[in-house]
Amino acid sequence: MSNKHKIGFSLWRLPVGILGGFVSSLAMPRENIWPLIFVSVALILVSIRGLRFLPAALVGFASGFVFYMSQIEWISLYLGPVPWIALSVVEALIFGLGAAVIALVWSFLTHSLTGRLASFWIALAIATIWTAREWVAINLPYGGFPWSRVAQALSDSFLSSLVYFAGISGLTFVSVFITVALLQAIESGVPGLRKHLVPLGATAGVIVLAAAFVVPANAESGELTVAAVQGNANAGLFANAERGTFLKNHLDATELLDSHPLKDSIDFIVWPENASDLNPQANDLAKLQVDSVVEKYQVPLIFGAITESGEEIFNSSLYYAPGQGQIDQYDKKRPVPFAEYVPDRDFWYQLAPDLIGLVTRGYAFGTRDGIFEFEGSNLGVLICFEIAIDDIGRELVADGAEIILSQTNNADFGRSDETFQQAALARLRAIETGRTVVNISTVGVSKVFLADGSIIDQLPIFEPGVMVNTLPLRTSITPAMAIGPGFDLAVNFAAIALFVGGLIFRIKARSRNRSA
Repeated sequence: MSNKHKIGFSLWRLPVGILGGFVSSLAMPRENIWPLIFVSVALILVSIRGLRFLPAALVGFASGFVFYMSQIEWISLYLGPVPWIALSVVEALIFGLGAAVIALVWSFLTHSLTGRLASFWIALAIATIWTAREWVAINLPYGGFPWSRVAQALSDSFLSSLVYFAGISGLTFVSVFITVALLQAIESGVPGLRKHLVPLGATAGVIVLAAAFVVPANAESGELTVAAVQGNANAGLFANAERGTFLKNHLDATELLDSHPLKDSIDFIVWPENASDLNPQANDLAKLQVDSVVEKYQVPLIFGAITESGEEIFNSSLYYAPGQGQIDQYDKKRPVPFAEYVPDRDFWYQLAPDLIGLVTRGYAFGTRDGIFEFEGSNLGVLICFEIAIDDIGRELVADGAEIILSQTNNADFGRSDETFQQAALARLRAIETGRTVVNISTVGVSKVFLADGSIIDQLPIFEPGVMVNTLPLRTSITPAMAIGPGFDLAVNFAAIALFVGGLIFRIKARSRNRSA
């Protein structure tokens, strides 16, 4: 490492890292100044490079804390500031550990590598560790927090097409690689540019591919005309509306279909998560009202409701068909921890009884597959935050989904950035899976994304409305779906190997210093 990087723990590092964390929020939806995600990552990396393990972890923790706090302030609208701060602290701990590993490995590789490929391998290594750290954050603990990924900021950029090849994690990997490649080249200046031609060439190649590639979105197994209804229901977990209000909202909004020019072409209707606050499996009036919609339009209705089975409660999507009643059901497989259930409730209740007491019921984990069959076609169903979980999308495609219905309820988060960030993930998921995604919300954002990420319909937020579109069904497997699990595994094992290599290097360096 050059002398200019051997500057220890200087005071400038903390504010630079914190600034990098904050800048990330400006790159995310709804601000959407996506080039700033590269600035954010660069500032954070500059702030930790050259530091030893513990100082890098400290600066990384501070950077990560602001990184998350600035992006997920909407959590405070739901449960107040304590969960917002607590979640940010947990994620910052993981962020700080990742930063420390990056600093260790960067030092190791800088001392160990020479030649024109050195900067390429360094960029590759840093991208690997960042992506592995992101994987840990979105999977651990309690299923992780699948949010605030670098790729999420690039949903509306031309680089999003790369998700077709490498998935959401792959886009994070490529973005960090580009950042490190450019950072090294800029610092070297014109005289040292030749040392960085390989990573710069790789960066140029990736950018050209992203700009030139046309993601396929054509129909492969027919088309279906889908009517998605946004009822504008205040369907929050803590809403105190009169029972039946959410259902009535969606019944009323569905009547907007009566004047729609495609009314007679509709194949099925989909309502969002929690569209009915009455369980038609246990409430005769709700069942009568649902059946009336199905019989009126003579098409199936797919909608969200809370169901019970024995002592278990589920966040469910129900599938009703004309003349048959309910014919299928999907139960949310991944309820949100500390919102839809409390893991290790007794332990956490001792620490925050008032807060944990707010979550009065715990949803069980669903075990049913997310495929609804309709006239020979497979409809993939997921609920709310499951759009952010890689495994859910992969399972739906593996099970044969030809289109994905993403039923969500964003009422708890008001007009905050949350619903826009979720829609960004829905767009990336459409490209990654190669499937049209119908993202239908109780209050918005409701949008229909084709498999290339293009938006063909959307509704204003907090207004009742309908989207009726003839949508392509697709069966092909994208490269991202084929390599996704393997890519995650390879990145994680490579990150562990790099960490071990860096650790051995550090131990040997200390031994040499002691014997000198």
